[in-house]
Order: sequence, then C-alpha cells, then structure tokens
Amino acid sequence: MVGVRDLDPSASPLDYYGSELRRLREDAGLNQAQLGSIVFCTGSLIGQVETTRRVPTRDFSERVDAALGTGGVFSRLVGLVLRHQLPTWFQPYAEMEARAAYLSTYQAQLVDGLLQTEEYARAVLGVWSDELDAKVAARMERQRVLDRENPPLMWVVMSEAVLHQEIGGRTVMRNQLAHLLAQQGRQWVQVQILPFEAGAHAGQPGSFSLLRFDGDPDIVYTEDFVQGHMTANPQALREGSLRYDHLQAAALSVEESAVRIARVMEERYGAHPEPDGREVA
Repeated sequence: MVGVRDLDPSASPLDYYGSELRRLREDAGLNQAQLGSIVFCTGSLIGQVETTRRVPTRDFSERVDAALGTGGVFSRLVGLVLRHQLPTWFQPYAEMEARAAYLSTYQAQLVDGLLQTEEYARAVLGVWSDELDAKVAARMERQRVLDRENPPLMWVVMSEAVLHQEIGGRTVMRNQLAHLLAQQGRQWVQVQILPFEAGAHAGQPGSFSLLRFDGDPDIVYTEDFVQGHMTANPQALREGSLRYDHLQAAALSVEESAVRIARVMEERYGAHPEPDGREVA
C-alpha cells in the first residue's frame, strides 16, 4: 500500500482528483486493494493516483466512476487533470483549440497531434519527455475534440516528408498512415499532402496553425523549440491566411493525397497495416 500523505485539494487538479478518490473510496468502505480488484488494477495503483504519483487516464476514471457510483465525477475531472499535464506554455493553446470552430494547420515534420496514434505520439514524446504515460494520455485526451457532437472543421496540410520520416519504427508508421487514411470517413477532417514535387513553397518557414472561432478573434499559432506563440494581430493573421491558401493550392487534392499516403504506406512500410488499437493505461 502506498504511504498516505495529506493532499491540498486546491494545489492542482491532480491533487483534487487524488483527494476525492481517497474520500469517496473511504466513504464506500473500501480499501485500496478492494477498489483495485473492482476496477481491474492493483491496490498500489489506486494508492499512487490518490497520492498524485500516478496520473489517471480516462479509462481508469470511467471504471472508478462505475465502481463508486459517482455519477461521472472522475470522468468529468480527468479532462482538466490531463490538460494540466501538457507543457505550461502549451495549455493556453490547448484551451483555445478545444473552443475553435475551425482548425487549419500546416505540419512540416510530424503528423498533427490531433491525428496521431497513441504509438506514434509515444515515440514522438519519448524523445524528451519524462512522465511519458501522462504526456501521451494528455495528447490522446486532446483528440476528443474531434469526437464530440459538434466537432470543429479541421483542415491539415502536411509535407510529404512527414510520411517518410520514420517515427517509432515501420509498424508504428504503417498504422499511423492507415489512421490518416481512415480520416476520409470523417467529413469534418480533411488531409492534404504537399508533395516533394511542389518545390519551394509558402510553408518553408515552418509549421503553423490558424484557429477560427464563432464570435471571437481568429488566432495564428507557431512554435519554436522553447515555447509556442499565439497572436490575434491582424497583420500576422493576414500573412498566415495567405500562406495557408498558397499551401492548399500547391498541395495534392484530398483524394490525390489519400492515394499518395497509401502508396508510401505500401512501398515504404508494407501493404497491410495492423489494427490501430490504443493501449489502455
């Protein structure tokens, strides 16, 4: 059993989650091992979550809600907990991303975070991140914006180099490209590939995103290796929008892009993708 320590519920969403889990578990007359057996995990893991040594996942939260009859308390809270696992400088963007009505992004090196498989995200984040499980869970949580009842319209232009940059190995890449192809079934997600043959193009300065809102000013977002930058400056928005228009014009059509993705998947990573399953933490 993990040693008990006092938590300040106001210190962070994770502290509040841990203190509430302990309180409601004890109110139910269960020890950590007993709750763990009900939700199919160890008592040690329950203790680690209660003492903030482990970040809960959405699946864990849903199982605890069912076991304790909380009416969805932890399923509602876990989104806030996971958002706070994102880098501090990225959290304001994630909040704006969740509110946007229209997302358009150009990616020069990596698949956009909202379209990454769990395995691809783990390989990307594992280069620099500690607490990798929490960081991956936070990235997967961001993707829920595309599954809500009224998702934002999302348009992605990616350099063809993204398809060839092998992240995580052949199997991970094969599944990631299959996941991109599966987006064809979502009317609100459109993917275009900027082919190598396009030559010099408007996206050479690097990746960027444009966020549009119902009733709020639009935003352009860029990143460097230290932090991200958001601005609603009209001149920056004008330049970003113009660059994005040029990138869309130079890119393959959505249909042609799917053909290019499938061709790279077959020729570089093998013809038969494995199921795009996600680990349950």
